[in-house]
Amino acid sequence: MFETSQQTHPVLPGDAQSSQLLIIDLLRHAVRRHPTQEIVSRRLEGDIHRYTYADCYQRTSQLAHALTELNIEPGDRVATLAWNTYRHMELYYAVSGVGAVIHTVNPRLIADQIRWIINDAEATWLFIDISFMPLLEEFATDLKTVKGIIVLCDETAQPNVDHLALPVHNYEALLANKPQQFNWPVFSENTAALLCYTSGTTGNPKGVLTSHRSTVLHAQATASAELLDLREDTVLMPMVAMYHVGAWGAPYAAPLAGCKLVLPGSGMSGDAMYELIHSEQVTVSLGVPTIWLTLHSYLSETKQRVPSLQRVCVGGAASPLGLVKIYDECYNIYWQPIWGMTETGPLACSAPPTAKLMALPKTERYAIQTTAGRACYGVDMMIADANGNPLPHDGETSGELRVRGPWITQRYFQRDDPETFPDGWLATGDIAVIDSHGYMKVVDRKKDVIKSGGEWISSLEIESITSQHPAVKESCVIGVKHPKWDERPLLLVVLNTSAAINKQDIYEFLAGKIAKWWTPDDILIVDELPHTGTGKLIKNELRKQYFNYLMEQSS
Repeated sequence: MFETSQQTHPVLPGDAQSSQLLIIDLLRHAVRRHPTQEIVSRRLEGDIHRYTYADCYQRTSQLAHALTELNIEPGDRVATLAWNTYRHMELYYAVSGVGAVIHTVNPRLIADQIRWIINDAEATWLFIDISFMPLLEEFATDLKTVKGIIVLCDETAQPNVDHLALPVHNYEALLANKPQQFNWPVFSENTAALLCYTSGTTGNPKGVLTSHRSTVLHAQATASAELLDLREDTVLMPMVAMYHVGAWGAPYAAPLAGCKLVLPGSGMSGDAMYELIHSEQVTVSLGVPTIWLTLHSYLSETKQRVPSLQRVCVGGAASPLGLVKIYDECYNIYWQPIWGMTETGPLACSAPPTAKLMALPKTERYAIQTTAGRACYGVDMMIADANGNPLPHDGETSGELRVRGPWITQRYFQRDDPETFPDGWLATGDIAVIDSHGYMKVVDRKKDVIKSGGEWISSLEIESITSQHPAVKESCVIGVKHPKWDERPLLLVVLNTSAAINKQDIYEFLAGKIAKWWTPDDILIVDELPHTGTGKLIKNELRKQYFNYLMEQSS
């Protein structure tokens, strides 16, 4: 951790021009340098759509004219319930370009949560993919500030929604005959641009509001070699939904780098991923571990390969060592860990495949690939004890991870939460270690760590080791009530299709790989585990379900 001193003598200002960092300039940059580079989308209509950055800019300008005609004002929140498509991409740039705020909403949440989020944000308009119209029916009458609905589809596919009390427009009809150039306003780079809500696994989600400045700086960092290392010849496919922290910045970083952008629409299945990776020759893709588990299951069952794919950049959950090995040994694909959260903009650190890293023995490299990597330029990290005091970066001492930087949020939207933002830092809720080379590893979530007899047990470490068993598809460790030790670990396992093992086989596999007192008190083989709409395990649900499991077994 590094501290900076405060100057007391007068500051001599520099003479550089004070142009503003605005999001629309990322797309204008792509038009100037890479006008013919492609954006490819799988449409909900079932076909593949492709156009260039120049085409995207023209339609974005048409959309800006349409937003102006809808009387959307600077600062208005414009909500979206939409997949990764070219239309959503146009909204990203047009909404922020006119000074309004694009407010991406997770359609995989239940209707009550969606209604709550849209009302909390006080959104004025809602753009929605046609596949979510039935969901809209469940909460449309409860929207307090929304003035109208725009359906993202061809005019011929527009559904009959005359029964809705709100005005309903068609997206393509709004754009039709609008000018293909727009006089973009210039305003402060500190103007709000994107509003995302946290996953909300406990309590109501919290809004995180980014600015033009923070988004542009994040895009520059994301495209850099320290994070995603995007080049003109990269073919990037975000399997992170655009409602999940801006698809980890891909719609902003891709135009900046001039790389081809492949948007999968709603196609999150293994065969849908394979089809696009193969047909578009995708080289880099982004997603949570469950996405890559899905792709591996498909490739394994169908005996397929994806030779174009060089890297999968994985965040949102800890990287299991088993999957790191599988992607290297079976597919020759580098598993690139990244770390971030909604509050961090989102990307903050990574471990890209540098020449030095790739020269290491595989065991050493795999160990680094199961960390979260190192902080990129602009991001400071520290670990703190319960009193907020800094702890050494020795790779062994653990504490709560705190971060700060120009795209790290300093407050929640319309909320006060001083405990989460102490002394100018973001207290992440992750328990982590940082080694002398700067590699950070999350050893558990603060709320997930298991306290057994006064000692901590890392659920993530047990999960990572369990993932290496060839019969295990997915695993989860939770702390459950114990009559003597307060909490003990319970391991839940989902097996691969047709795998035939029992819990004793897993116990034998864990023997010698973890401390004896870390050994789970029981192992349950289950059909599936619950996940959020962004692919994270919902451990609090499992804790509620199994909280008294060991107590009941001992009675």
